[in-house]
Formats: sequence, structure tokens, C-alpha cells
Amino acid sequence: MRIIPVIDVLHGVVVRGIAGRRSEYRPIVSTLTSSTDPIEVARALIDAVHPSELYLADLDAIQGGTPAVEVYRRIRSLGVEVWVDAGVDCPESASRIAEAGCQVVAGLETVPGPVELRQIGKAVGTSRVVFSLDLREGKPLRDWNLSPLSASEREPERIAACAVECGITRLIVLDLARVGVGKGTGTEELCQQIASTNPHVEVIAGGGVSDRADLRRLGLLGVRGVLVASAIHDGRLGAEH
Repeated sequence: MRIIPVIDVLHGVVVRGIAGRRSEYRPIVSTLTSSTDPIEVARALIDAVHPSELYLADLDAIQGGTPAVEVYRRIRSLGVEVWVDAGVDCPESASRIAEAGCQVVAGLETVPGPVELRQIGKAVGTSRVVFSLDLREGKPLRDWNLSPLSASEREPERIAACAVECGITRLIVLDLARVGVGKGTGTEELCQQIASTNPHVEVIAGGGVSDRADLRRLGLLGVRGVLVASAIHDGRLGAEH
């Protein structure tokens, strides 16, 4: 099970996400570092967990601001792959991230639909794209206007299947209502369904991962990686896990 540390950046500092309520995000308080500078926090996370990847959510860009491309490059220079969520919604915005040497997170929150997801994959290569199935309390943040549901279907699974049809091989399942709360992801059944239906797809869970028990449980369901922030900063998860 791979731990992928998360860095949420807002107004140039690293903040702690709480249930997706971005107006309430405040600078992190961490056992790892007294700094809130993204580069210093990245160094501290690398020292604590020794990851091969970091996930960076550029909250300013997600909310329509200018992507902090130089920050992405500087973190990339620390020797890790950087997955960047910067509000990608078209091939041009995806290309800016790819040109900085980073992996492109295409999130349901900002990608208008499967047509645009295909265009993004074509522009930068599907191997560079990570799709994020963004939920709030189990419901997708965006309606992709797919064909009408049958009695046995659920919208999150249909969106995931559509993303896979677009060539996606890495898929994050993230319920924003669970972020920073420490009560588990709440998406175990969905993760298992996606992983079992698409064995070639790397399923990554995020939001609420708090301890080793969560890691074990998710691993048994076919999840191959987890996005974690609070549990690392609080000292509950580290390199030994």
C-alpha cells in the first residue's frame, strides 16, 4: 500500500483541509515542521514517509486563480513525482502542468465531461493523467449528463466506468466531506467495486484515512494507494507503515 502525502496550498501556504469547507481552511499545525511553506512542508513529508509521489492541490487554481507552476517545479526537484490538481478543465490547462514535469490530476469538480477528459488525455497522454472521482457525502460533485440510470446503477460507478473508457488507468476516489475528519474514507464499497471491475486500473482512496487499520482494510479491497495529510502531520502514520 503506497502512502501519497497531500499538500493543500491556499494563498501560498499549506493549509489543513476540513471536510472540503475551503473557507475554513487554516495554515497547518504539524509535528513534522513549524513551516507552512509548500517546499519546506514537502521536504518534511518526504523525510517522514519516503514517498515516491506527492499530491498537491493548488486551491487557488482550482478556484479560478493562476496555477503556481514554479512551486510545482520546485517540489518536483526534490526527487518525487508530483500529482497536481490545479483545476484542469481543458487540454491547455493540462498541458501547463505536464510541461512542469508533473502528473495531471483531472478532477470531476472541474472537468466538464468525458469529451474534455478524452481531449486532456490526448493532449498530454493518458499515462500522465490521474482522474479524481470527486464526491461529497457519496454524491458526485458534477453531473456528466450520462444516459439515464437503470434501477441497478449508481452515478459514481458510471462516471468511473466512463473515465476508464476514456483511457484512465489511475483513479482517485475522494469524498471531500471526509477530508481531515479522520473517520475513514466512507468509500470502501465504491473502491472495491471499481477495483474488482477494472483490475488494470490503479485505485487510490483519499479523505479520512487515519491509521494502519484503514490501510489494511483498503488494501484488502484492492486499493493500491492512499492520499493522506492529517494523519501524517499528527504523527499517526509514518514511514514504518
